[in-house]
Parts: sequence; C-alpha cells; structure tokens
Amino acid sequence: MATPTTTASPEDLAKLLLVTQNGLQSQAAQIAHRQNIINVWGGISPGTKVLELGCGQGDCTIVLADAVGSSGSVDAVDPTPPGYGSPFTVEEAHRHISTTILGPRINWIHADSLTFLPDNAPEPTYDIGILCHSLWYFSSPPTISETLRRLRLLCKMIFIAEWSLTASSPSSYPHVLAALTQASLECRKPQSESNVRTVVSPAAITKLAEDAGLKLVNEGIVENPGEHVYDGLWEVGAVSGKIFIQEIEKNVKDERERAVVHALRDATVKSLEPLPRGVKDVRSMNVWCGVFEKA
Repeated sequence: MATPTTTASPEDLAKLLLVTQNGLQSQAAQIAHRQNIINVWGGISPGTKVLELGCGQGDCTIVLADAVGSSGSVDAVDPTPPGYGSPFTVEEAHRHISTTILGPRINWIHADSLTFLPDNAPEPTYDIGILCHSLWYFSSPPTISETLRRLRLLCKMIFIAEWSLTASSPSSYPHVLAALTQASLECRKPQSESNVRTVVSPAAITKLAEDAGLKLVNEGIVENPGEHVYDGLWEVGAVSGKIFIQEIEKNVKDERERAVVHALRDATVKSLEPLPRGVKDVRSMNVWCGVFEKA
C-alpha cells in the first residue's frame, strides 16, 4: 500500500471549504482527523481513482482530492438533498469546492449508494472505494452488506473508517454511550434522519464485509481524534437534552423498550459527572480504520 501523500496543511485545506470564519479551527481539526485516517489506512498514491460513498459536504472529499494529486480523481456520492444543510446547503458547499484548485479532481454525484452502484461489474472501475464516517447513516446492516458487495465488484480495494465504540479516556466514554443511546431510539422509528441510524461495531463491519466477499487485510485505530473534533460533544449534547426525552416518549410505545432507552440516556448523563465542565469537556471516541480486498 502507498505511503501518505497529502501535502497541504489542514488549515490550507479548510480554507477551500465553504465555512464561516469562526468555524475554520473546527474545520481544520476535521481535515486533520481525516488525514490521520488516511495515514492509518496506509496512504493514497498520486494518480489513484477513488470512489467515495457518503461524501456529505466534502470534508473527506477535499482531503482525498489532495491525496490523489492532479493525475487522480474522486467520484463523491451522497444521497442528501441538495438544499439540505446549515449555514450552507450541500449544493452550495459542493459548488464552492468545485471553484477551488482541487475542484477539477472531484465529480459530485447526487444519488443513493445502491442506486449508483451497479449490481454487476465485469471488472473494477476504481482503485479504492471509501466509506469514511458514513456507515452509521445507512438504514440497516443488510443495506451495508449489499453496498459492500457491489463495491467489491467496482473497486480493487475498500477503505472503511467508522467510530470504534471504544474510548481511550474518560472524556470520550460519554460519546460511546450517546451513540448507543441514539441508536436504541432510532431503530424504533419508521424512518430516521439522525446522524446515528445503524450502529455497527468494527467486528460487525468485518463480518458484513466477509458476507459480501471481502477480507480484512489491515486495520488500525485513530485514538483521541482531537480537541476540536466535536462529534462526541454534539451527540452527547443531543442525548442529554429535553427534546431527546420527548422523542423517546413519542416513538417508543412498549414500556420495556422505553425503559431501555431511558436507562441508556441516564447512563450517558451519569458519565458526565467526572468531567469538570460536563458536556463541554466531552471528546470524541476512537475511530477504527479497516482495509479490505476481494476474498
């Protein structure tokens, strides 16, 4: 596998994204986090043809575009409606990135993964398929497995990065609990729009990949993603709020099931007690990175 090839600094890449001036520090932290993920994967060579599923507003896309160089390309796929997002919509974010120096390397594709991916492909079209912090947005484990099966046909290798459900410090433990709490609620909704829809652990991802005809050839962990990677703080804040209690009462009708979700929320809130500033001191959990190839 190639050595790391990202050359731009997180700060320089953050300036290419459509963010408010006071959001540059957080955005640079997200960029640095994704550069670390690429390093754990083993790097991406210049000239690589990449397919990214779940690109969102382009946080990881722009890092990939930097890594593949002027001779490479990134096809970035996401099903999010173009008008979704705040303070900038997905369409505005993509359009802005397209005007930057890295824009010509990126092809934005608005589509659901299974709609975009062919059911059969005679030979790989891409060098690498990327799923970076996107699996938890999928509707179910079978959907993940089918997506990986189709990716196996279209890509020579598949790189996956997802929250590991492990914590290296007490400050990131609440994020683990919050993710499980959200998942316990969202799986009881007929339709979910949460950031946490289907929680799958590294072991579960590996099993789903094996079912799809893939084998794990390398794995690693990004520990303590960084002080300004706020995913943990956001998720714990959402679970701790009163609106979440209202969502439980609205969506969980069975008393025993409701008690489980409340208990998980209570555990999340209790885990904040050792932190001097409560939610403000929450850090994001570790991230698992796996590299797969055709079995």
